[in-house]
Amino acid sequence: MEDGRGGGTVDKNGRAEQYKGRVTVHVIIACIVAATGGSLFGYDVGISGGVASMDDFLQNFFPAVYKHKLRAHENNYCKYNNQGISAFTSTLYISGFIASIVAAPITRRYGRRTSIIIGGINFLVGSALNAAAVDLEMLIIGRVLQGVGIGFGNQAIPLYLSEMAPTHFRGALNMMFQVATTFGIFTANMINYGTQQIQPWGWRLALGLASIPTLLMTVGGIFIPETPNSLVERGSKEQGRKLLEKIRGTDEVDAEFQDMLDAGELANSIKHPYYNILERRYRPELVMAICMPAFQILTGINSILFYAPMLFQSMGFGRQASLYSSALTGVVLALSTFISIATVDRLGRRPLLISGGIQMIICQVWKTHDLVQIPIMLTRTVTF
Repeated sequence: MEDGRGGGTVDKNGRAEQYKGRVTVHVIIACIVAATGGSLFGYDVGISGGVASMDDFLQNFFPAVYKHKLRAHENNYCKYNNQGISAFTSTLYISGFIASIVAAPITRRYGRRTSIIIGGINFLVGSALNAAAVDLEMLIIGRVLQGVGIGFGNQAIPLYLSEMAPTHFRGALNMMFQVATTFGIFTANMINYGTQQIQPWGWRLALGLASIPTLLMTVGGIFIPETPNSLVERGSKEQGRKLLEKIRGTDEVDAEFQDMLDAGELANSIKHPYYNILERRYRPELVMAICMPAFQILTGINSILFYAPMLFQSMGFGRQASLYSSALTGVVLALSTFISIATVDRLGRRPLLISGGIQMIICQVWKTHDLVQIPIMLTRTVTF
């Protein structure tokens, strides 16, 4: 393939075909520990809506909402409309967003493990505060710390997974983070169903159980190795090569190690990277990087996952029926992720992206059709 500058050819795949190695025990253990961080985010997404719909939790922190809930047989509309509940749910995302920005330079300068450990400690303290909360302020502080933990974890863990995984298994292993997220959501739905039967402290148990995967991630983060890419990036080239040989299970790592060196030199030679990415030649990549995840979120799936029990109850579902429905949503999400893992390295990222987009379009049209039918059915009811 011509490089476009007159003379010479460039292998678009670099030295990837020369890479040696296999999936070693070190890679598996490191990826399991790191991917556990995904379960934190998934657990919190799944647990919050269920806890916020529990009577004992509402009586303690949001008595006004509890009174509205008691009158649900009269009117289900907006019974969860409360600024306090909004603060309880949104502070995690706001603090997570800010923390992810702060985490980026820390991850680059001090390594991926450091960010994973910082995230784990913050989430652990936040979980303890939430489980022991006696007032709304304590609850919000706990949520802020959990958000910091998620911000650091979500920034460092996918990077850690992609750098530890062998090239030919990178897609599948990198999706362990998403698997852990969906598993966390499903687990939270099951725990919501079980703990809502425990009165009056079931909600404390539900919030406190987040400390189990957090503890695993934090302690594991102390013992898992740093990535070779991070060591090379920070100037420890010899140490990075030794680690690469260890995690690949072979001494034949010249090609992969050379690519790391080249990538590190190229990255260090670029001045003002955030300014450069705004240049016209990088605009397509920048637009896609921003719009693709944004459009996925704008489908409303995060709101459905986060507020599922509350949404189903607002629609008239009973308490247990709403939790059943939330759990079913989590099951579908988890199964879909396993299908993606099985096919991502064989089919590629693009076919999965296109097929996922088609499915979302169909579901959005279906939802729109149902919404259109509501006024039509009301009109017919009035007419006849």
